[in-house]
Amino acid sequence: MKLNQISVFLEDKKGRLFEVCSVLGEGGINIRALTIAESRGYGVARMVVDKPDAAMDVLKGKGFVAEKTEIVAVQVADRPGGLASILKILYEKDVNVEYMYGFVEKFSDKALMVFRFENPDEGLAVLSENGVKVLGTKDIVNL
Repeated sequence: MKLNQISVFLEDKKGRLFEVCSVLGEGGINIRALTIAESRGYGVARMVVDKPDAAMDVLKGKGFVAEKTEIVAVQVADRPGGLASILKILYEKDVNVEYMYGFVEKFSDKALMVFRFENPDEGLAVLSENGVKVLGTKDIVNL
Protein backbone atom coordinates (compact mmCIF):
# COMPACT_ATOMS: atom_id res chain seq x y z
CA MET A 1 0.00 0.00 0.00
CA LYS A 2 1.25 3.45 -0.83
CA LEU A 3 1.13 6.18 1.76
CA ASN A 4 1.01 9.94 1.46
CA GLN A 5 3.99 12.04 2.38
CA ILE A 6 3.68 15.74 3.07
CA SER A 7 6.43 17.97 1.68
CA VAL A 8 6.61 21.50 3.04
CA PHE A 9 8.79 24.08 1.32
CA LEU A 10 10.52 26.38 3.77
CA GLU A 11 12.62 29.49 3.51
CA ASP A 12 15.94 29.18 5.31
CA LYS A 13 14.82 31.38 8.19
CA LYS A 14 15.03 30.88 11.91
CA GLY A 15 11.87 29.33 13.35
CA ARG A 16 10.24 28.05 10.14
CA LEU A 17 10.45 24.37 11.13
CA PHE A 18 9.13 25.28 14.58
CA GLU A 19 6.16 26.98 12.92
CA VAL A 20 5.37 23.91 10.81
CA CYS A 21 5.56 21.56 13.78
CA SER A 22 3.48 23.92 15.92
CA VAL A 23 0.76 24.21 13.29
CA LEU A 24 0.60 20.43 12.96
CA GLY A 25 0.56 19.95 16.73
CA GLU A 26 -2.21 22.48 17.18
CA GLY A 27 -4.15 20.58 14.52
CA GLY A 28 -3.80 17.31 16.43
CA ILE A 29 -1.55 15.84 13.74
CA ASN A 30 1.24 13.48 14.78
CA ILE A 31 4.50 13.32 12.82
CA ARG A 32 5.63 9.70 12.36
CA ALA A 33 8.67 10.24 10.13
CA LEU A 34 10.58 13.37 9.15
CA THR A 35 13.56 14.38 7.06
CA ILE A 36 14.80 17.73 5.88
CA ALA A 37 16.69 18.42 2.67
CA GLU A 38 18.31 21.79 2.33
CA SER A 39 19.69 23.89 -0.44
CA ARG A 40 20.79 27.48 -0.62
CA GLY A 41 18.08 29.64 0.83
CA TYR A 42 15.36 27.04 1.27
CA GLY A 43 14.60 23.54 2.47
CA VAL A 44 12.04 20.80 2.11
CA ALA A 45 10.63 19.09 5.17
CA ARG A 46 9.27 15.70 4.14
CA MET A 47 7.11 13.87 6.64
CA VAL A 48 4.72 11.02 7.20
CA VAL A 49 1.86 12.04 9.47
CA ASP A 50 -1.13 10.22 10.88
CA LYS A 51 -3.65 12.52 9.12
CA PRO A 52 -2.22 13.70 5.78
CA ASP A 53 -5.39 15.39 4.49
CA ALA A 54 -5.81 17.37 7.71
CA ALA A 55 -2.11 18.26 7.61
CA MET A 56 -2.49 19.71 4.12
CA ASP A 57 -5.51 21.72 5.22
CA VAL A 58 -3.86 23.27 8.28
CA LEU A 59 -0.54 23.94 6.53
CA LYS A 60 -2.11 25.59 3.50
CA GLY A 61 -4.48 27.48 5.81
CA LYS A 62 -1.43 29.03 7.46
CA GLY A 63 0.16 29.94 4.12
CA PHE A 64 2.72 27.14 3.82
CA VAL A 65 3.52 25.72 0.40
CA ALA A 66 2.92 21.98 0.76
CA GLU A 67 2.19 19.00 -1.44
CA LYS A 68 1.32 15.33 -1.07
CA THR A 69 3.38 12.65 -2.80
CA GLU A 70 3.17 8.87 -2.77
CA ILE A 71 5.73 6.91 -0.79
CA VAL A 72 6.13 3.32 0.35
CA ALA A 73 6.98 2.46 3.96
CA VAL A 74 8.44 -0.94 4.79
CA GLN A 75 9.74 -2.97 7.68
CA VAL A 76 13.47 -3.59 7.59
CA ALA A 77 15.36 -6.10 9.70
CA ASP A 78 17.07 -4.07 12.43
CA ARG A 79 20.49 -5.67 12.06
CA PRO A 80 23.65 -5.06 10.07
CA GLY A 81 22.82 -5.58 6.39
CA GLY A 82 19.04 -5.33 6.90
CA LEU A 83 18.66 -2.28 4.70
CA ALA A 84 21.12 -3.65 2.16
CA SER A 85 18.90 -6.73 1.70
CA ILE A 86 15.96 -4.50 0.71
CA LEU A 87 18.11 -2.35 -1.56
CA LYS A 88 19.47 -5.49 -3.25
CA ILE A 89 15.95 -6.54 -4.24
CA LEU A 90 15.30 -3.10 -5.71
CA TYR A 91 18.65 -3.04 -7.50
CA GLU A 92 18.16 -6.48 -9.02
CA LYS A 93 14.69 -5.47 -10.29
CA ASP A 94 16.03 -2.16 -11.65
CA VAL A 95 13.82 -0.02 -9.37
CA ASN A 96 15.18 3.49 -8.84
CA VAL A 97 15.06 4.94 -5.32
CA GLU A 98 14.80 8.74 -5.48
CA TYR A 99 15.32 9.13 -1.72
CA MET A 100 14.61 7.42 1.58
CA TYR A 101 14.57 8.09 5.31
CA GLY A 102 13.74 6.36 8.56
CA PHE A 103 10.81 6.53 10.95
CA VAL A 104 10.96 7.99 14.43
CA GLU A 105 9.64 4.74 15.92
CA LYS A 106 10.21 1.04 15.34
CA PHE A 107 7.58 -1.57 14.54
CA SER A 108 8.24 -4.45 16.95
CA ASP A 109 11.85 -5.50 16.41
CA LYS A 110 11.99 -4.01 12.90
CA ALA A 111 13.20 -0.65 11.71
CA LEU A 112 10.89 1.32 9.42
CA MET A 113 12.00 3.05 6.24
CA VAL A 114 10.26 5.37 3.80
CA PHE A 115 11.07 5.03 0.11
CA ARG A 116 10.23 7.45 -2.67
CA PHE A 117 10.47 5.70 -6.02
CA GLU A 118 10.61 7.08 -9.51
CA ASN A 119 7.62 4.78 -10.10
CA PRO A 120 5.82 4.13 -6.77
CA ASP A 121 3.58 1.37 -8.18
CA GLU A 122 6.57 -0.54 -9.51
CA GLY A 123 8.48 -0.18 -6.24
CA LEU A 124 5.48 -1.36 -4.24
CA ALA A 125 4.93 -4.38 -6.50
CA VAL A 126 8.58 -5.47 -6.40
CA LEU A 127 8.78 -5.22 -2.62
CA SER A 128 5.48 -7.05 -2.09
CA GLU A 129 6.38 -9.81 -4.55
CA ASN A 130 9.63 -10.37 -2.67
CA GLY A 131 8.06 -10.76 0.75
CA VAL A 132 8.93 -7.33 2.15
CA LYS A 133 6.33 -6.17 4.71
CA VAL A 134 4.82 -2.95 3.40
CA LEU A 135 3.04 -0.73 5.93
CA GLY A 136 -0.44 0.61 5.45
CA THR A 137 -2.25 3.62 6.81
CA LYS A 138 -3.51 1.70 9.88
CA ASP A 139 0.07 0.69 10.73
CA ILE A 140 1.16 4.33 10.69
CA VAL A 141 -1.77 5.60 12.75
CA ASN A 142 -1.20 2.87 15.36
CA LEU A 143 2.51 3.55 15.88
